Amino acid sequence: MSEELERLLLQLTQPDNAAIQQATAQLKQACKDPAVVPALCDVLSGSQNPLIRQTATVTLRLKVKKHWKKINSNDRESLKAVVLQAFMQETDHTVQHALSQLCAVMVKHETPDRWPALLQLLSQATKSTNPHDRQVGLLLLNKVVESNPTSFKPHYCELLQLLSTTLQDHNNPTALYYCILTLIGITAFIGTEEMKQMRLIIPGLIVALKHLIKANEDQATEAMEVFIELMEIEVSVIVPHIADIVHFCLEVASDTTLTDALRVKALSCITFLIKLRSKSVLKLKLLGPILKALFPILTAAPPPGEHDPEDEEDGDSDDSTDNPKQCSVQVIDTMALHMPPEKLFHHLIPLTQACLSSENPHQKKGGLMCLAVLAEGCADHIRTNMLSSVLQTVCRSLSDSNQVVRSAALFALGQFSEHLQPEVSTYCSELMPMLLGYLSSLNEEKVGHVSKAFYALENFMENLGADIEPYLPTLMETMLSTLNNTNKLRIKELTVSALGAIANAAKELLVPYFPPIIESLKGFLTATTEEMRSLQTQSLDTLSVLARTVGKDVFSPLAAECVQLGMNLTDATDDPDLRRCTYSLYSAVSTICPESITPHLTAITTVMLLALKSTEGFTPHLEEDKNFVLLDDDDEDDDTEEEKDIEDLTEEEPKTDFVDATGFNVENAYMDEKEDACGALGEIAFSTGVAFQPFLESSFQQVYELRDFPHEDVRKAALGALGQFCRAQHKVWTENPSEANHQALLKLLNVVIPCFVETVRADVERQVVMGVLESMNSVIESCKEEVFKNPSFLKEICSVIREVLTKKTPCQGGDPDDADDEDQQAEFDAMLQEFAGEGIPLLASSVPADQFSPFLNDLLPLIMSKAKSSCTVADRSFSIGTIGEILHALSNAPGGRGVAGRLSNRLLPVLVAGVKDSDAEVRNNSVFGLGCLAEAAGPIVVSDYPTMLSVFSNMLVKESDQRVIDNLCAALCRMIMSNISAVPLKQVLPALVDRLPLKKDMEEYKTVFKCLNMLYKHSPDMIVELMKPIVAASSHAAGHKDVDEETKNMLVVLIKEFAQNHSAAFQAATASLPAEQQVKLGAAVSAS
Repeated sequence: MSEELERLLLQLTQPDNAAIQQATAQLKQACKDPAVVPALCDVLSGSQNPLIRQTATVTLRLKVKKHWKKINSNDRESLKAVVLQAFMQETDHTVQHALSQLCAVMVKHETPDRWPALLQLLSQATKSTNPHDRQVGLLLLNKVVESNPTSFKPHYCELLQLLSTTLQDHNNPTALYYCILTLIGITAFIGTEEMKQMRLIIPGLIVALKHLIKANEDQATEAMEVFIELMEIEVSVIVPHIADIVHFCLEVASDTTLTDALRVKALSCITFLIKLRSKSVLKLKLLGPILKALFPILTAAPPPGEHDPEDEEDGDSDDSTDNPKQCSVQVIDTMALHMPPEKLFHHLIPLTQACLSSENPHQKKGGLMCLAVLAEGCADHIRTNMLSSVLQTVCRSLSDSNQVVRSAALFALGQFSEHLQPEVSTYCSELMPMLLGYLSSLNEEKVGHVSKAFYALENFMENLGADIEPYLPTLMETMLSTLNNTNKLRIKELTVSALGAIANAAKELLVPYFPPIIESLKGFLTATTEEMRSLQTQSLDTLSVLARTVGKDVFSPLAAECVQLGMNLTDATDDPDLRRCTYSLYSAVSTICPESITPHLTAITTVMLLALKSTEGFTPHLEEDKNFVLLDDDDEDDDTEEEKDIEDLTEEEPKTDFVDATGFNVENAYMDEKEDACGALGEIAFSTGVAFQPFLESSFQQVYELRDFPHEDVRKAALGALGQFCRAQHKVWTENPSEANHQALLKLLNVVIPCFVETVRADVERQVVMGVLESMNSVIESCKEEVFKNPSFLKEICSVIREVLTKKTPCQGGDPDDADDEDQQAEFDAMLQEFAGEGIPLLASSVPADQFSPFLNDLLPLIMSKAKSSCTVADRSFSIGTIGEILHALSNAPGGRGVAGRLSNRLLPVLVAGVKDSDAEVRNNSVFGLGCLAEAAGPIVVSDYPTMLSVFSNMLVKESDQRVIDNLCAALCRMIMSNISAVPLKQVLPALVDRLPLKKDMEEYKTVFKCLNMLYKHSPDMIVELMKPIVAASSHAAGHKDVDEETKNMLVVLIKEFAQNHSAAFQAATASLPAEQQVKLGAAVSAS
């Protein structure tokens, strides 16, 4: 049989499809014969042809993997002996590799202890004096341990001793390579007893990597993954060696003679370390050395005659970090996200300023790129301390003679526009003309540079709101003209995207331009050619934005047509990006015209659920012998489908975007599709209400499956959608109260709330946890007491808020050095705590105050600790704002007055101190808090009224910030409504009314008019004396779009009282108003 098998295996290696198919069929048949195992053993140990020996080995592996239990015991023992003997005798590396994989599969069935000969061979080979024997021994060790790490756990101590010794074998780089790969394989499984050994290995590991770099840079690149694996799985192992690892990685990253891949890997290790252990990096004084090493990389000129990838003119570069320069920018970006800005800027700004003052364009570019990536993580710091100066620097750079510098300046301006709002928008009158002028001067042949100009303009416009109005005619003329006149598809695509940004800012102001925009988009939306696909998807995105912004009346006539367009496109084209954009379109249409979506929910949800279930875009890592598809004995195979060999995959691997940590290659387009499908399902469920009920359970189940999905953006979107489903069901129940709807809500909450709590306690990604806290807050805000029908939820939610506020969750790193400097932390870490803190007032408004009081007493000190003068402005604002919102919630909660009264002695000093803060937002929140304290605590704080009134009296004279003055008026109103007799109205009321109308905080009109109505009933003469300014304020509020109907109704009640009972004074007051204000007031009265 051996000779026949060798003939078949030889036939498989021939370049003849017909011969291969014939041989495969015969081989499958032969493999059903029990004698095939010894026969294949004969071939793999006796054939003279290494390709046949390799093929025989792979065939055996497939047989063993699926049918080990069916091989008789004698053949098994024989196979174990033959394989080991063949392995040590084999001279061809490819065959050795295949044999090592066969051993790895056999160990899965046998375990090492039931195969003592394997352990003996490993021990002998790895300790051999022959370098080649050590190499192949370590190859075998690597494969069997990597495939069966838990089976070898009893041998880890001995194994680590061996690996520690092998790391000193500096003249045998292949042995070093397999040794380090084995270390990577067991890292996730080491226990506390092996930790000490692992720590001792690190210095030798660094030296070994230095030797491996000299011998084989590709292998060294792969081996350096050991640091990332250790950081991710067991960071405590490397903590004592952080400085050594950083210096080694910087040495590698700075060596321009090494490959880009190796240098990028070294920089990636530093990025990962900063993400996990930023405080340790600071404590060890490594920030300075890291930055000093990064800047020469960041500012290096490309080779003569070449450009950096992002400066090429063939269109957009992607934002990948596959070269050292881009990766060095990523390191600084990570620092900004994970380090206190004060400490980072102390080291960074001198280096950045030196670059910006250089005449070298690549130095200038480096400085600008550095400023750009600081904007997201250090937004508060830049806004508060240096916004004007960095904007001036960037604007100056836009007129630089070198395009490389101008491109970097555009990127920086785009980043500032995205992350430094709303302050950046106050520079609108300078920046908009400059950007429009710059765009009009560009040569559209330089598509890459034009893309950057559009990026800056789009990000700046998107956040302008109504301030865009003066520029609309010019903008729209430019955009519509570009769409009509350019023949470059990329320029059209950029223009269509810019139209979406304009719509986000302009909203209803865009209505006059809506017909020509739609006319321009129509041709792109119905395109059928592949080259138009990108423009088509962008047009769908912009159409979605228009649906949300131009108003229901304008867009509704197109709603049904848009839904049909989306379904036609997904029917005709299999493209994840296109499908993703149709989901966004359906979602947008559902918010303004749910009846257009309802008839098509079956078709729409089917496509989305298929996208969520799909594994398209995921490819398991395939081994090199993937094309041996030999054994698929369906009639014999009683193993589960899950054990189907990855070798059975014959199709080519698709082009992939990144390798996911779970052992899959993942294409980003499919991840984006899943993310958007989750978001759309949640929003459509909420918008369509009862109509979505038949689809809620299947949608919930499929989204719930993704709650621990490997890709963080998908995970975050899925968790957000779960919250939306709860809110949707609550809305259905309140609109259609029935026991069935109520039980369905409670059932959802009983699954989703524990899921949220568990995610906060387990997820390592800060953005995911922020998203979950935000979703949980939304669910509590919508569903209120229904959330707490489960008696355990209040305690669990309060516990998890406490864990975030005390930095005890995995996504906060658990860095022991955190405790060293409580007042300084990364802005995003502070933001995470803000999301947690925002839940406290929501709990106060959802639960009876006495029930919540013990938890509030526990949480409040954690909030108050951030009000200290040494804390950042953002922390102080958050702390005092949260206190104010808690008091506001208690003012409406059952039993809230008693709880607020008991807290007043603790809170009053904090709020009074906040009124004197240098920051307007902190003062504003303090004033709001004092008003809410008076409202919530009632008579209990009457004795504190003189103090509060004195504080407010001083503020009325000195305060210049309009929002603070508005809140001051509202706070005085709250004090009056709570204890009218404790306020000297004759002095206070005229001063209050004199500050009307409100200038910034229109929401507080509700408090003001509620108070004025009450005062009119209590002391009408006093109000009538002040009628003129009150009528003026009423006319202002009546015509303001940000004042709600409830408030307008309140002011109308007062105005009608004036008109009926004090007609002469009222006519005089209205006559003094401008004609426009008179009309608005009249319209409000008529409408009531």
